[in-house]
Amino acid sequence: MECWSGRLQFLKVSTTPRDPQRAVIAALAGLLERYEERPAIALLAHATTIATNALLGQIGLELPRTALVTTHGFRDVIEIGRQNRSALYDLNVQRPRPLVARRDRFTVNERLDADGNVLQPLDDNEVERVCSQLRDGNYAAVAICLLHAYANDAHERRIEAAVLSALPNARVTRSSHVDPAYREYERFSTTVVNAVLAPIVVSYLERLLFGLCELGIDASLYVMRSDGGLTTAGDVLDRPAALIESGPASGATAAAALGRAMHLPRVLAFDMGGTTAKAGTILDGRVQVAHEFEAAGTTHSGRGVKGSGYAVRFPFADLAEISAGGGTIAFVDEGGSLRVGPLSAGADPGPACYGRCERATVTDANVVLGRLHQAALLGGTFPIDAARSRAAVASLARELGMGVEACAAGIVALVDHAMAQVLRIVTVERGLDPREFTLIAFGGGGPLHACAVAQELEIARVIVPVHPGCFAAQGLLNAALHADAVRSVLLDARAANDATLAQWFAEREDSARNDLGRRGALADSIVCSREYDARYRGQGFELTVAADGSPDDVVARFHDAHRARYGYEVRAEVVELVNARLRASGRLSLAMTATKNEAPARDVAAQRRALWRNDTWVEAPVVARSALAPGEAIHGPAIIEEYDCTTYVPPGWRLTAGRVALELERCS
Repeated sequence: MECWSGRLQFLKVSTTPRDPQRAVIAALAGLLERYEERPAIALLAHATTIATNALLGQIGLELPRTALVTTHGFRDVIEIGRQNRSALYDLNVQRPRPLVARRDRFTVNERLDADGNVLQPLDDNEVERVCSQLRDGNYAAVAICLLHAYANDAHERRIEAAVLSALPNARVTRSSHVDPAYREYERFSTTVVNAVLAPIVVSYLERLLFGLCELGIDASLYVMRSDGGLTTAGDVLDRPAALIESGPASGATAAAALGRAMHLPRVLAFDMGGTTAKAGTILDGRVQVAHEFEAAGTTHSGRGVKGSGYAVRFPFADLAEISAGGGTIAFVDEGGSLRVGPLSAGADPGPACYGRCERATVTDANVVLGRLHQAALLGGTFPIDAARSRAAVASLARELGMGVEACAAGIVALVDHAMAQVLRIVTVERGLDPREFTLIAFGGGGPLHACAVAQELEIARVIVPVHPGCFAAQGLLNAALHADAVRSVLLDARAANDATLAQWFAEREDSARNDLGRRGALADSIVCSREYDARYRGQGFELTVAADGSPDDVVARFHDAHRARYGYEVRAEVVELVNARLRASGRLSLAMTATKNEAPARDVAAQRRALWRNDTWVEAPVVARSALAPGEAIHGPAIIEEYDCTTYVPPGWRLTAGRVALELERCS
């Protein structure tokens, strides 16, 4: 991007899963080749899925040997977990493999009570014994998690100092630094995940920075966190687990920025890529954020399956995800029914039309239906074989005893329905009415399916941004720097104005402002918000509410939030504050201020047969998006093509071209 002119340039390259920084460097090199006089790069921002891929067991990202140091008697906390069964009626269900083997868990004799008072002092001889064992094991990372360390971290700090001295090359993670909140399993799990990821993320960033140096790029590198905020590459080394949802968060951030620019109070972000589809709600321009999730877990109909992954307590964009992307594979199940997913052909080998796979995917179904170009994608630079798509879908059609086009339409209908379910999760199941939202569709496949998904949810308006296939990357340009802090409090909500809490908030605000300023935030742009995690006394879960106002205001907000989420409130019950949270954000001094897309002369109109429904073919006009003049309207059926995406306008919908987005509305 040329920051000062506001012009955007886009380039997509094939991913390199075994060596992910190669694709990043290749994309940057390709962009720089377009300039006769090499421009200076002022800002470099990056989102990555390396942390998720490592936890999922991707080849080439093997997890390093990691040790855990904990209080005597608590070495098995990370394995016992919460007793949640990911498959309730499966007698052979397997828990996620512990990230630290039992032989690599070491204990020390020490004990604190829940208020942080020392019941048994930490013995220096114990610490030296453990350090000797760690030296013998040659560990790449060490997690330190002591009982009740969130209330008093003195013992953890002593162990950390000793371990750093004994293993100077190891990455050490202390629970009171990364997750100073109560609930031992979640705190232990977060710390272990962070420790395991640290060597992988450090190595990746070092290789990336080396590649940037070879290109002659010396700009500061910023990285997207799971909550949609940026941080510096150096700071992320402390909390690599904060990157687990980095990639998806970038798309939600871009959707929030577009929603603010278009003055849309309620937005649904709908991102359909090659492997998955993701959805999230944006209210009044803010991405909804949650504070706990299970990394590398499984999903069922878009919902995370409890007990199937590793608990992580870091802020993250509250998105639902389902295995429904362009590469999702269609098949006939044992009962003779057509199914789609969750298996995906991925980027390699990819859909059948890529020439390296025989199985039909969602992309192949769209090729058969005429909704995608029949010869090439990416503006003609990526050839595809439509005959292979037809052959793959025909194979399924023969098993089902139906026509090829009907089978392709069935594949698309099934994936559309699955994605509509995900949108229901982030609206209806959160107490929100999807009919009140505008759908922003992006990703390589989002605009192709958006109208059908919107129609199922009775959403009347769909927005397709400029270059939707690269839209998530634009979120990096819109993102602010983020900082956050948390403290366990366990107080009656009537004590919400407690002087100690007020002092903690004030101290954390000062610290956050200094931290964000050091990272490059504009001082006058920094905004801090105070929040509480609250619950009815005795509940095992919390809801986050704003902390400003009187204690009565906090209690009323919690009742309202509980009713919106669960359909009821209990006014007579005591409301308890579990955690105090501070969130701070500030804009970078360098940021995108405008977008200009210069349209060439109108392309010659083309026609392509596209299947509508019930085996009915129609001649749909195919128009280059760059040829649409602002304000120009097209009634469906129509196909809008651009470099990185295709938008399908079905019958009954009208498209209007805007300067920064296409607007699609259902006709009355």
